[in-house]
Amino acid sequence: MLKVLILSVTTGQGHNTTAAAISTYLEALGAECRVLDTYGYLSRLLGKTVAQGYLFSVENAKTIYSTIYKKLEHRRKNKSKLSATRLWNLMLKKKLKGYIDIYDPDVIVMTHVFAATIVDIMIQHNTLRAKTVGIVTDFSLHPYWEEVPSLDYLVVANEYMLQMAKKKGFSEKQILPLGIPIHPKFSKRMSKQAARRAIGLDESKSTILMMGGSMGYGDPKENIISLDKLPLDFQIINVCGANVKAKEDIDNLTTEKTVLNYGYTSNIDVLMDAADCIIGKPGGLTTSESLAKELPMIIVNPIPGQEERNVQFLLNIGAAMAVTDLVSIEDIVTDLFSNPEKIEVMRNAIKLISKPNSTKDICEFVMGLEEQK
Repeated sequence: MLKVLILSVTTGQGHNTTAAAISTYLEALGAECRVLDTYGYLSRLLGKTVAQGYLFSVENAKTIYSTIYKKLEHRRKNKSKLSATRLWNLMLKKKLKGYIDIYDPDVIVMTHVFAATIVDIMIQHNTLRAKTVGIVTDFSLHPYWEEVPSLDYLVVANEYMLQMAKKKGFSEKQILPLGIPIHPKFSKRMSKQAARRAIGLDESKSTILMMGGSMGYGDPKENIISLDKLPLDFQIINVCGANVKAKEDIDNLTTEKTVLNYGYTSNIDVLMDAADCIIGKPGGLTTSESLAKELPMIIVNPIPGQEERNVQFLLNIGAAMAVTDLVSIEDIVTDLFSNPEKIEVMRNAIKLISKPNSTKDICEFVMGLEEQK
């Protein structure tokens, strides 16, 4: 039986959700899996600090975070052996190596670059027998990925990222353009009418899905108030996630249009099937789920760094439109619903980059590594 260790790091929930999707599918294929929150295991305080520090930086220190990210992107030379990131993770290597030695996995899958950095150090020290697979969960490569050149394989979102990964120092045989892993339920589709009927909405009305990510980022109340004023006939599904206050505020709104308001919900796949477009942040996981459903995106509130790069990718490919200082959310919705052919053009662009079977393809590749045990 193939033994797989999946290493995640909690910075938001996307990396953990990706790890869970891979684990569930691999177990269904007959593998033995363990999922480990790497920093949480190495030090509870470290895990908490990294998770909270990430949230603080993207909510309260956007300019600083963006500046640091850009400087990392424009480093003139990769000094991976001397970088602060590698030196820090070098100190953490011993405890994780002890865990790996005891579990003795055949394959190690990493859904976060910090976990991959520790593993890369082990590879360079020749202390690892397992095959290694890194998973990039965005539509660009975070600058830190160039510091893990020793991994056996690097999974990227699509073929358009091949050249990007090569520039970061990966060889063509290392790069697997298999997609960002998502729950297999997003690879299935139901008609818009059936999905709307299932959640109690008008089957014949155009529908917008609004999401703020797992932490309910942004101000959906103001967006709903603005959209409600438009002289167009559509209905709105809103998902607040963990943002309890936003859920209460929207529940207390009086609107002309139908607004179906959720807090946390597990039926996002059905909500996406019901919608004509999605308004939200361009996180790698949510974006991949939307693309699997061929759902055009209206992008708001991108987090500096990775999500800003996701925006550039999606706009360049023609799969999304973005709210800016000059283009409002009302402008974009009016444009799309007044010109349905634009939505079709965006769906055709999405088909070029969508990977609805990403989890299946990645897990079948991992299972194939058993022959190399």
